Amino acid sequence: MKKKLVLIALLVLGLNTTFSQEVYEFQIVTVIESIVPSGLGRSRMLTTNDVRDYKEFTSTRTGEDDKRNKSNRSEIRVKGFDETKLLNFFNLGGIRFQNIAANDALVTSKINEMSTQGWELAFINSGVESFGGKGDGNGIYVTRYTFKRKK
Repeated sequence: MKKKLVLIALLVLGLNTTFSQEVYEFQIVTVIESIVPSGLGRSRMLTTNDVRDYKEFTSTRTGEDDKRNKSNRSEIRVKGFDETKLLNFFNLGGIRFQNIAANDALVTSKINEMSTQGWELAFINSGVESFGGKGDGNGIYVTRYTFKRKK
């Protein structure tokens, strides 16, 4: 009889944790590294400190109601954020490997700090807009690190 009660109790506890939904909060760290020749670009690591509710700036469009979203851009902008200066990939002499290693050290430091605060690295997304030929002096390498932790 005791074995059956213990078995039922374990089963009920197991089902409870199986169906419970964990809730997370997320934080994004964006790293922008310049790949503009001659070191003319700007490279930064950014983390927001302000919170925005996307619903305040969202509209639903339908066939009957097709008015465009008129959210005020100045209300969307975030003024509270951390900006860490990074080094550009290029200088006048070309690609600068020491700069890349320095950026890696700073990004690693940020990831390690987030980890000590209970954040878990969940996703990494990256994209490049690179040199497009003669006359194109534009180029950035963007990486977004998405962290999560239980609320």
